[in-house]
Formats: sequence, structure tokens, C-alpha cells
Amino acid sequence: MNHGLAICGVDEAGRGPLVGAVFAAAVILPEHFDLPGLTDSKKLTEKKREALFPLIQQTALAWAISEASAAEIDRLNILQATMLAMQRAVQQLTVPVDEILIDGNRIPSGLSAPARAIVKGDALIPAISAASILAKVARDRSMHELHSRHPEYGFDEHKGYPTARHLAALAMHGPLEDHRRSFGPVRQYTLQSSLW
Repeated sequence: MNHGLAICGVDEAGRGPLVGAVFAAAVILPEHFDLPGLTDSKKLTEKKREALFPLIQQTALAWAISEASAAEIDRLNILQATMLAMQRAVQQLTVPVDEILIDGNRIPSGLSAPARAIVKGDALIPAISAASILAKVARDRSMHELHSRHPEYGFDEHKGYPTARHLAALAMHGPLEDHRRSFGPVRQYTLQSSLW
């Protein structure tokens, strides 16, 4: 289907959480790539994503994972930081790219090849599905690492999303350095803690 062209799929993970970086991955798959179970990362269990993660890395022609930090999210806004993470992932690929397929409806600036945005591409295009899994696993691993340092927030459970447990921990302990200060709930507790 690729007819010898290097088609790169790009997706992100972590736009909605209140804490940590937003991650993006870029993946170039072989022309006749077939990996059973490959689909949109949101349709897979964490265990299944972890199992697919090394298989994608081993069989892809090239792959890269990048991120934009919480500080960059606060400075740029979440949309622009997501675009930056995607741009970084594509730039880190070790194989020249002929076309870039991006999940969603927006295209980052400064890409090295023609790009198309594909709504629900993570369920339609195998390279985007693969990128969604790499980005999601990398993001979740970063939350497990943060949990090991701050178990009172429960990041291993909610992965930084604004669940009742996360908001309760924010209210009790205040924001961490890794929290996104520009996000409403964090801003609220940042203001409160500055008054205490």
C-alpha cells in the first residue's frame, strides 16, 4: 500500500491530565506490516499496550518518542505543546519521511515532509495506531515513575487525569512541580496554597 514510500504515523498521549508532560510518537512501519491486536491505544488494556510496545519498536523501520514538559504546556498552552511534541518526534526519526499522517484535525508546523491530519486515524491507520501505543505507554510509565516519588497522589491509578482521588490529593497536599499550573483545577489549588 505504501509503494515504497516511508509513511510516518504520529499520535499523542496526555493532553487531558493535570500533571506531567504530553507525549508524542512517530512511527514508520514496513510496507507489509502485520501485528495482531494493533489498534487505537484507547481500545487496549494497559497490559496489552505494554506487550505491543516492544513488538512495535522491534519491527518498525523507525520510531521516536518525544514530549513537551508541563512547564512548556503552561508557557505555550496544551495544543501548541502537543504540536511541539509531535514535531520533535518526527525530527528524531532516523529514516527520511515521504509523508506524515497525524491523528486528529491539526498539523504541526515545521515538519520535514507533506502531512495530512486524519480524524480517528489511530483506529484507521496502522502507523498511527502504533504511534498511539508508544506515546501512551511512555506517558503511563512516566506516571508510574512519578507515583514512586509521590504515592499519596495515586498517579499509578488515574495517570494524572482529574479524578475525584486526584482532586482530593491536590486539595490536601497542593500541586507538585510537575502539575500544569495553567489547568483550571491546578490553578485553583495553587492559589489556595499560596494563601495558606
